[in-house]
Amino acid sequence: MKSKKTKASELPNDRQPELRVTTMPNDANPAGDIFGGWLMSQIDIAAGIVACQAAKGPVVTVAVKELRFIKPLFVHNIVSFYADVQRVGSSSVTVEVDVYAESIKHGVKSVSKISEAVLIFVAVSEPGKKRTIPKE
Repeated sequence: MKSKKTKASELPNDRQPELRVTTMPNDANPAGDIFGGWLMSQIDIAAGIVACQAAKGPVVTVAVKELRFIKPLFVHNIVSFYADVQRVGSSSVTVEVDVYAESIKHGVKSVSKISEAVLIFVAVSEPGKKRTIPKE
């Protein structure tokens, strides 16, 4: 994955997240941290937003090229998903997502990078029918 200038202990201040969500008790497993599948679905939603914009229409996820869980995510964390288009092909879009969690304990706010992923989407005109992405 390409390196970013943002430290893993602070939110990127030069852009807005594509998605922000607060984790809830129903998102947690019996060990008390958030299910990986819940986080994966949120990553897919955030990446899909930018892929849809880049493809100028509907897209579907065809691959998770890379997914790393760096740190655990806990109930009541505020999770921010930053997504960037890496590549636009004739019918596909590759998107990189960086995920940060904010928590406040005893009045002290902390931020950690908790995950990163690369997903590939294909533009579709209708379910199951690939389409060409219009040129700029």
